[in-house]
Amino acid sequence: MSARRPLLIFPCNGNGLEALDCLGDEYECVGFVDDTPEKQRAGAYGLRVLPRAALNEMRDAAVLAVPGGPASYQARRSVIEGLGIAPERFANVIHPGAHVARLARLGHNVLVMAGAVITSNALIGDHVCVLPNTVIHHDVTVGNFSLIGANVAVAGSVVIGENCYIGSGTNIMNGVRIGARALVGLGSNVIRDVPEGATFAGNPARPLPKRT
Repeated sequence: MSARRPLLIFPCNGNGLEALDCLGDEYECVGFVDDTPEKQRAGAYGLRVLPRAALNEMRDAAVLAVPGGPASYQARRSVIEGLGIAPERFANVIHPGAHVARLARLGHNVLVMAGAVITSNALIGDHVCVLPNTVIHHDVTVGNFSLIGANVAVAGSVVIGENCYIGSGTNIMNGVRIGARALVGLGSNVIRDVPEGATFAGNPARPLPKRT
């Protein structure tokens, strides 16, 4: 068996920690990359935490970039593009206990965690995270830079735009369209389209006022 390819994970955050459990036999994490000096001094989980210069110094290492959460998801595009990583260097990390259908298509820099299921003809864009036990059904499209929480059910033919955040425990009815940069809150039931940039939550999901 060939040696596992070295992998750098950016940043040292919750998504990065959970990615360690998803590596399987293809990659070996050789460190985190993070801008926080305190993390660099302390290390994390028995691994080094390195400055961004490591991305250029360790050019043989693949990169998994998983920044962002509900408070910062809209900045994911600028943060990831700011790394200056060529598309072919990004890793796709799929937990051995996840299932990705043969007819599904994944972009680059995709993280799929344990128990997730991505079914036939689903199209997952670049720089997407799919958290544990989420099911993405047939003919769904998930746009670039989006984050899909845990225990989410995305019914057939849903379109999720770029740079969205779908909170854990959410159900999305078939055929619904969620506009770019939208946020859907935890445990929501989405039964109608969500406009671009909107925040929806509840059962059924309704628009929430924008926070200032």
